[in-house]
Amino acid sequence: MSFAVRIPTEPSVESVEIRVRGRVQGVGFRPFVWRSALDLGLSGYVRNDADGVLIRVRGGRSAIEALLKEIRTGAPLLSSVEAIECRAFAGDLPNTFEIAESASGDSNTEISPDAALCADCARDIFDPFSRRYRYPFTTCTNCGPRLSIVRRVPYDRMTTSMAAFDLCPDCAAEYVDPRDRRFHAESTACHVCGPKARLFRFDGKPFSFDQASMLDDVDAALGLIQRGEIVAIKGLGGYQLACDATRADVVERLRELKHRDRKPFALMARDVEVIRRFANLAPDSEALLDSAAAPIVLLDAHGGKPLPEAIAPGLRTLGFMLPTTPLHALLLRRMGRPVVMTSGNRSDAPQVIYDADARRELSAIATYVLTHDRDILNRVDDSVVRIAAGATRILRRSRGYAPASIRLPRGFEQAPQLFAAGGDLKNTFCFVKAGNAVLSQHIGDLADARTRDDYSKTIGLYRNMTDARPEAIVCDRHPGYHSETRAEDMSRELGIPLIEVQHHHAHIASCLAENGWPLNGGRVLGVALDGLGYGEHGEIWGGEFLLADYTRYERLATFKPVAMIGGDAASREPWRNLYAHLMAEMGWPTFAMNFSDLEILSRLKEKPRTNLDAMLRSGLNSPKASSCGRLFDAVAAAMGLCFERQGYEGEAAAMLESAVDDDALLNEDEALAYPFTIPNLKEARLPYIEPLAVWNAILGDLILKTPVGVMAARFHRGLARAVAAMCVKLAAHDAETGPRFDTVALSGGCFHNRILLEQVIGQLEAAKFKILTQAKVPSGDGGLSLGQAAIAAAQLLDNKNKTAGGNRSCVSEFQGVS
Repeated sequence: MSFAVRIPTEPSVESVEIRVRGRVQGVGFRPFVWRSALDLGLSGYVRNDADGVLIRVRGGRSAIEALLKEIRTGAPLLSSVEAIECRAFAGDLPNTFEIAESASGDSNTEISPDAALCADCARDIFDPFSRRYRYPFTTCTNCGPRLSIVRRVPYDRMTTSMAAFDLCPDCAAEYVDPRDRRFHAESTACHVCGPKARLFRFDGKPFSFDQASMLDDVDAALGLIQRGEIVAIKGLGGYQLACDATRADVVERLRELKHRDRKPFALMARDVEVIRRFANLAPDSEALLDSAAAPIVLLDAHGGKPLPEAIAPGLRTLGFMLPTTPLHALLLRRMGRPVVMTSGNRSDAPQVIYDADARRELSAIATYVLTHDRDILNRVDDSVVRIAAGATRILRRSRGYAPASIRLPRGFEQAPQLFAAGGDLKNTFCFVKAGNAVLSQHIGDLADARTRDDYSKTIGLYRNMTDARPEAIVCDRHPGYHSETRAEDMSRELGIPLIEVQHHHAHIASCLAENGWPLNGGRVLGVALDGLGYGEHGEIWGGEFLLADYTRYERLATFKPVAMIGGDAASREPWRNLYAHLMAEMGWPTFAMNFSDLEILSRLKEKPRTNLDAMLRSGLNSPKASSCGRLFDAVAAAMGLCFERQGYEGEAAAMLESAVDDDALLNEDEALAYPFTIPNLKEARLPYIEPLAVWNAILGDLILKTPVGVMAARFHRGLARAVAAMCVKLAAHDAETGPRFDTVALSGGCFHNRILLEQVIGQLEAAKFKILTQAKVPSGDGGLSLGQAAIAAAQLLDNKNKTAGGNRSCVSEFQGVS
């Protein structure tokens, strides 16, 4: 954050120009400045433009200083002031203080994220004497849609889908009154002039509801949900599917019709009192639920009345959110129990946003649809967060958080404009401009053609919003990624260089950038634990210890590489990883001789072992991977939690985390942790974490019929100890050179696991390391694009400095290097 606010000191200067940058449009910033300036007796004007907010003001020095202080400390809740610049102004100014019309130009400002229903608007829609009583699209400058309805900047009504709705006289009067909280609230409307909600049958057949007991179409939709119907709802950033979450038969029917195997459903509740009946709710989680972002918050289910198992099969967490819009608040007004509120799509497809697509794709799932006539221009999924290690951790960054920018750390001020394409799973992309990284909302998995189309469309939107002119394109090094293909196309179309970045280096750089690690801050030990990523020399990595900064990395250690039998199939079928680990550690004869009574032996006997063993011997379609994620899969399969097939990416690991017995986890007897080792083998190319003793302990516990919760706790504790022990080993130093590093950065999708994260942090703190973790962006692949952008920016800045110093270099040298 930069505040260059020194007021010119020349006695003749009575006027100054104040430039405010950041998220300052569509959040009530101009009326805030107008009121403050009037209170201070200043004259001049304030307006929006492509760089943010411009203020030109005349008055006494003390009054101007007071205005600057108010901007720094009292800005509106939804705003984010990144920089304030002040300089002398010699032009004419009005005698009063005014709000001027917006000016256009190259965009250097931000679009605000969509914001949940505020308390003032909630009072309006439930007040029978308010003209917005039960109006489902009530908004003000403190809440309502932004990203989901915008076409371009500046963010004005005519650049949004609200341009189709002319304001009535009453709304127009509010819109132009700086004293009103709806002053230039671009999505404001009312019953008279705004969008209308309507309840239909998808098949077009007529129906009726009891108007004596139902207040309106929204209330009638609730009546259908209470009767056991699945209802499609046009929400803020896409269509949703809703049903009564307490009805097991309805939830199972929704799961079947949606083709959603076991992935947990999101839940929405009227208020926190409803949530407390089903989940543990701490104050920090309650504050998140009630925030302007209003994300889905992962909470531990408690021992009270349970919801149907089909809500979150095999998990002890529930994902709850509160009503995010007036429509949802009105819908749930009379609902004293939770509803499923899941994305309106079939499994693995992008969320539907267009009415025609809803009729085509959702009519086989829901009979009824609660829709409206305000267009959704941009798909925006619900964000997902959880509290872990005392901080809010974003697992999916979308509604309420995107597209808020992240200021790059010190040293990146002159970073060139860039586009980073992200990865193929949980994709986000990133534009860098003026030292800011603008991350997209969650796009999804690019294996789906419709998601790829949305990816391309949203890239175009962000290029328009940021007026980006990238000087280079950045992508993951993994060959064959859809994101890489898109990046190559953009590189050719724009005639600019393509920079490839190693997957795990990008994870670590993402963590560094989020934590403000300076460009010249030196190297840290990055611990990147995930499913897999393309490494060097065609290797597949996934459990890496990298000595890294932004421009380079050195691989110091890894997890023991184990074959992924069947290639990608191993990511879907945990038994394959179990078999590969057991064969790598002890072989079938030893396994069969010592553990013949175990059920997993019988289940593995049923597999085509002759073919599997041939694949292991030849390496055919069985690349070795140092993957922490596949280790989790193998252990979950051994414990019987997820043996045959994962219903969604990461299911086995999620079930292993949910199985942990908290009492066993808190037991301070270190002997209970499974004994990973770090072999001291001269022939080993790198130090590695060896799980042989762990497998013997797991199989022994299975023979002893040790509770799965205890075994899961032992695994998490043992893995965390091994990670910390490797960090200590790698940091070893002598009296002359000192430690190789004193800071450890944790990243990768495995650190979405709350227990693993907290256990590793505890072990590293005991070893006196400084620790960097991720919270503002996901530690999984949803944060890759930030790391890619930071690495490429650092390399280009380094190249520029070398060229300026006479050491000739060219950007093409960076291709494929990180």
